[in-house]
Amino acid sequence: MSKAAKSPRATSPSDAPESAAGTRAAAQRLKMRRELATAAMELFATKGYEATTVDEIAATAGVARRTFFRHFRSKEEAIFPDHDDTLVRAEAVLNAAPPHEHPLDTVCRGIKEVMKMYAGSPAVSVERYRLTREVPTLREREIASVARYERLFTRYLLGHFDERDHHDGNDDPLLAEVAASAVVTAHNHVLRRWLRAGGRGDVEAQLDHAFAIVRETFGSGIGAGRPAPSAASPAPASASASETREESAPGVRASTTGDVVVAVARTDAPLDEVMRTIQKALGTA
Repeated sequence: MSKAAKSPRATSPSDAPESAAGTRAAAQRLKMRRELATAAMELFATKGYEATTVDEIAATAGVARRTFFRHFRSKEEAIFPDHDDTLVRAEAVLNAAPPHEHPLDTVCRGIKEVMKMYAGSPAVSVERYRLTREVPTLREREIASVARYERLFTRYLLGHFDERDHHDGNDDPLLAEVAASAVVTAHNHVLRRWLRAGGRGDVEAQLDHAFAIVRETFGSGIGAGRPAPSAASPAPASASASETREESAPGVRASTTGDVVVAVARTDAPLDEVMRTIQKALGTA
């Protein structure tokens, strides 16, 4: 058999119908999920979350109860119809990243898929935000969804660095994990601010500004590499555990001990304030 015969099979025209069918099925699935979500949100708003049943949500959407459970495991899950698909899209961005791109830039592009999901339907997103503020069960569901994104991005960043190789002079694993959390926090801060404004304003520009702050604060350190200390140029001694400096702003505190910066902030502290405090602490470390 020739080498040509052993090469991978080229895509044939018969593959196209299969691909098209899969795309149609995915679109129909998402359409049904959104219809169920709309029905659930309408009932939660008029009857209240506790008083609404799965049967009523299914009936309002014009489907059977079993159809509801093919798409969602519970009624609280029903108001987040796009998270699963958005997680897949975000992961696809990470998997298709060009080799020359800084991993933190890739993560920022990936999480933009989440913002697109909210910005695609501002009115729905604002109403959902109102409901999650009023119903603790929905709020817990939202927190669980956010945690899935954070795990995805943290895994991606840590995949570029050996987290077991965390020693003096190599803080990449620490920076990678902190940066992933910072990207998610920046996204959530901008998203909440946009939702509180009724879904008005250029949320993409706001997000780009927030990501620029994250990249400036954390990006230059990740993967930069540090030359091994030599006899001619000994590395500066690390500060002892007792040599701690603090930089603070209202509602924000950042302390520096040795080579580690620890920041503590109120959940409602402005992002710019948090980042300025961290940058100031890093500058004095």
